[in-house]
Amino acid sequence: MNVELIAVGKTDMAEVESLVSMYSKRINFYCKFSITILPDIRNTRNISVKQQRTAEGEAILRQIGEGDYVVLLDEKGAEMRSLEFAAWLQKRMNSGIRRLVLVIGGPYGFSDAVYERADGKLSLSRMTFSHQIVRAIFTEQLYRAFAILHNDPYHHE
Repeated sequence: MNVELIAVGKTDMAEVESLVSMYSKRINFYCKFSITILPDIRNTRNISVKQQRTAEGEAILRQIGEGDYVVLLDEKGAEMRSLEFAAWLQKRMNSGIRRLVLVIGGPYGFSDAVYERADGKLSLSRMTFSHQIVRAIFTEQLYRAFAILHNDPYHHE
């Protein structure tokens, strides 16, 4: 299974980028993993929040193929412990999904069209994180899930 993380907007924090890069390399030991960064929408002062979500949504949907299994990282998604997330990931791998696409939206979330296309939603916490820091947290959790599945000594329960 190929795994892709799509995120809206580049990160301007070198520390976050470093963590994402480190965990991405580790994830690639277990599967083909890639990250697609979509450019920020320009001139957001001149458009409404809904227009910004729509524009970001169109950019996200252009990256998604017909057979992709799409999961949004969303505050209204299912919350899981790391072991549960690893089991969730294993179930997706066993189901024959070729490409798992995980999406981090912009600061205002997702458009209705993206919600309609999604196959599921995951939440990292009930707390709110910046969409930049979520990249580091989520790539670490994805690496942790693969380490759990392969009995590697990274996760301690």
